Amino acid sequence: MSKIAFLCPGQASQVVGMGKDLYEAFPQAKLRFAQADEVMGKALSRVCFEGPETLLRQTRFTQPALFVHSAVVADLLAEREIKPDMAAGHSLGEYSALYAAGAVAFEAALKVVKVRGQGMQMAGEANPGTMAAVMGLEEAQIREVCRVAANVGVVQPANFNSPDQVVISGSVLGVRKAMELAKEAGAKLVKELVVSGAFHSPLMEPARESLFAALDELFIRTPLCPVYANVSAASVTGPEQIRSLLKDQLLSPVLWAQSMAAMLAAGATKFIEVGPGNVLTGLLKRIDKNASGLAAGTVGDLEKLP
Repeated sequence: MSKIAFLCPGQASQVVGMGKDLYEAFPQAKLRFAQADEVMGKALSRVCFEGPETLLRQTRFTQPALFVHSAVVADLLAEREIKPDMAAGHSLGEYSALYAAGAVAFEAALKVVKVRGQGMQMAGEANPGTMAAVMGLEEAQIREVCRVAANVGVVQPANFNSPDQVVISGSVLGVRKAMELAKEAGAKLVKELVVSGAFHSPLMEPARESLFAALDELFIRTPLCPVYANVSAASVTGPEQIRSLLKDQLLSPVLWAQSMAAMLAAGATKFIEVGPGNVLTGLLKRIDKNASGLAAGTVGDLEKLP
């Protein structure tokens, strides 16, 4: 029997206009965006639909925007009787995956995401840092590069996106030193990313207190299906374990490639990207070229689903 896995995107998948066609086509989408505007205390819907991009790219808007879009798509898939047998989300997307799996309520989770986005933006302003993508090195080589570069500044692996792509994160000096060392070690590609902070690194520490307080208030149910945690790449169903792993996630690497391997091993046969774009289905092909992935972020995408 085929098993459906939901994949929920994180930052870098946002695009101006996201969710607008869903809003215009479905009452459920209208309702969710109206609830989101109320929770945010501002017109998040307008930022999603009209931008400007500079505003949507601000972490305090990006994270809630992605969560709302993914939640709307999950609702619309559920209406079509398409429900996950397992789920995972990349960084912020883990909150969307938990929503899709029935572990958290929409408004309650959005309140936490709002706090997370604001906290991470402020942390990025307080502790300026950067991130870089490295392609073509083994995990052990990346860890060694970061260990040596840490002599000049904070740097660590942040996202293990696919077997050949790892993103590193930290201070500008630390990351740029690691970029030099990665090139010397024979990396195929080393590219600094346009980001507003050193996500999944110790430089996010200033966001910790507010996020932890918000997570302590969040009611978490046992999910209806296993959710694969970024921190462990293992399935988790216990509410308190979910809460603890969401706390750890802030400063820890995202084990995305490992999570996808675990989902494939658990029998996932059909992957649906629940949110804007197709970044995660693209990574999936690099993890397993035989895996089947579909995007479900627009009215057109939904119409094409079998």
